[in-house]
Amino acid sequence: MMYLTSRQLRRLAVVVFLLGATGATAHGQRAAAKQLTDSTRRTRSLDTVRVSGRVANLIGSARTASEGHVGTLELRARPLAREGELLETVPGVVVTQHSGEGKANQYFVRGFNLDHGTDFQSTVDGMPVNQPTHAHGQGYTDLNFLIPEFVRSLDYKLGVYHAELGDFGSAGGAEFFLAKTLDRPIAATEFGANGLARLVGGRSTSIGGGQLLFGGEAKAYDGPWTRPEGLRKFSGITRYTASRGASEVSVLALAYSNRWNSSDQIPSRAVAGGLIGRLGQIDSTLGGNTSRFSLSASLRHVGARSVQQYQAYAIRSALDLVSNFTYFLDDPIRGDQFQQVDSRTVLGGSATHLQEFSRRGVSHMVKLGLQTRADFAGVSLHRTERRERFATVRDDDVRQWGTGLFAEAESRWQPWFRSVLGARADGYLFDVRGDRAENGGQRAAGLVSPKLSLIMTPNAQSEFYLSGGFGFHSNDARGTTIRIDPVSGQAVDRVDPLVRSRGGEIGMRLSPSNALRTTFSVWALNLDSELLFVGDAGATEATSESRRAGITLANFYRMSTAITVDADISFARARLSGVPVAASRIPGALERVVAAGVTWNPSKRGAYGAVRVRHFGAYPMVEDNTARAEGTTVVNADAGISLPYGARLQMTVLNLLNSRAADIQYRYTSRLQGESAAGVVDSHVHPVEPRQLRLSLNWIN
Repeated sequence: MMYLTSRQLRRLAVVVFLLGATGATAHGQRAAAKQLTDSTRRTRSLDTVRVSGRVANLIGSARTASEGHVGTLELRARPLAREGELLETVPGVVVTQHSGEGKANQYFVRGFNLDHGTDFQSTVDGMPVNQPTHAHGQGYTDLNFLIPEFVRSLDYKLGVYHAELGDFGSAGGAEFFLAKTLDRPIAATEFGANGLARLVGGRSTSIGGGQLLFGGEAKAYDGPWTRPEGLRKFSGITRYTASRGASEVSVLALAYSNRWNSSDQIPSRAVAGGLIGRLGQIDSTLGGNTSRFSLSASLRHVGARSVQQYQAYAIRSALDLVSNFTYFLDDPIRGDQFQQVDSRTVLGGSATHLQEFSRRGVSHMVKLGLQTRADFAGVSLHRTERRERFATVRDDDVRQWGTGLFAEAESRWQPWFRSVLGARADGYLFDVRGDRAENGGQRAAGLVSPKLSLIMTPNAQSEFYLSGGFGFHSNDARGTTIRIDPVSGQAVDRVDPLVRSRGGEIGMRLSPSNALRTTFSVWALNLDSELLFVGDAGATEATSESRRAGITLANFYRMSTAITVDADISFARARLSGVPVAASRIPGALERVVAAGVTWNPSKRGAYGAVRVRHFGAYPMVEDNTARAEGTTVVNADAGISLPYGARLQMTVLNLLNSRAADIQYRYTSRLQGESAAGVVDSHVHPVEPRQLRLSLNWIN
């Protein structure tokens, strides 16, 4: 692909911004400004803005070019292979898996291989999903507890320009919103290849002046693998919502349990040599089980010129995961299998106050917020053989408390010009107590992150944004106190508790008609360090500073009341800083992502369907770029018919073209039995699942 230098990106962004700024005449600007002002006066509300999805016109309300809303119809129209793919409605996001479907997915966006979520903040109705100091990776984000039929919408924000995004928000964040009530009872049954069986049900009922919603999901799936995956998943939701005047109270309880056998990535040489098939395994005793239970309560009050919202939550989660990536490299007798155990309780809450006021003819919207959470986690790493422990690498009790205060002011200086100025201050306390006293201790850290967006609206069909800010992600608490590598016994350096990120973006939003929405952004992001604690090894792995830049183009077009088309294209350039140019690539950083689809959904009873394509191009597997992963293209399709009484009969075909591409590819050293003690450097691949057919019958709101 063709790369643009950072200077070229800046020049292109400036040209785009100036062209849009000068594209309207003075008369057109005044007319558009009046139209926007009148519209704002009529429709602006302190309460949450309810929009139908990506077709909604966000001109006049969006604060950056890289934020948006995805509605229920758009989420339902996507053929899904896994729950986490709901995030692929965010432009540029790719969701894959390198292991069993019961664990957190691999996430990619804006030149980041996010691993399991390190630099992308995910929340569900205000509750955090990312887990710091997790046994399997910092910021671990498991979305498998979501029941897609109960997800109503998703809001996303990319970049470091939003004051409400704190830890893990360097690349951006997304929040899922779950249903509060159902118009009628829902039910869904789904069956398909590879032992898929799924049942979903739910309903709402009036009780005590409010609405009680409850529902659940049971899912079984074996997958196409040589050893059946044996996934057994159970999820439940209960929610009570009541309104009294201008106040609303909601209590939400979620439950989730899952177990599975893993199908980790496999070495290419084993397939080429006929040792295993492309759907086979080297170690057939891998797998895991996990659970998550949560209870949250929220209160929202809407006043004449202000809104207050308060939330408290408690989460109890556990993961027991057995993996083996190098086979017999470290231990030629028993093998390199290891077990990661995470058991934690999370307590937290938030409070926000939104206030509107005017001074000297300028309208201001000020938002003040407090976010706090405390994690009490037991995290350990063990050596195992056929899932039986024979040694412990690390066993720690971790207490971690993080609190953030933020303030943000949106000011409309002119009908055609507004600004958003924000800042947040975060403080963290880490307390690690483990089986090795020298690796325990306490650390404290804090930082302040300013944000700024300038928005110009020359006419009612276009808006232009200049955004910049600072963000961060926390490091694993064990890495902040470590002194001795638990495997080698060598002295190691401790990592900084908080890693600074800084970024900027120029973009535009176009709505030339009621049916077309286009956003375009040119962005850059730098991280002070890619230092991370590696849960697989129980120690830290250091890299240098990094810089990323790219372009994102997102389009949504409603051709008619029945047909919608969307196409998102994202290019990214990711490099390490302070190292030789020849060794500056960031392994796993996707350079090109294309996602597009056509949905046909007539409002009347009858047939409907959707076709979607997702492509991510070749990317580096090693720093010197001498080995590159092949690109992957997958096409999924839905077709169905609406029946009487709200029923829908649907057929889904995943991997319609039966691509033999890979979900993810790595390059590292591993050793099979009989190979040299030094091992073999090889590509390790987790293949895309072959084409499969699924049938469902559902009654869904």
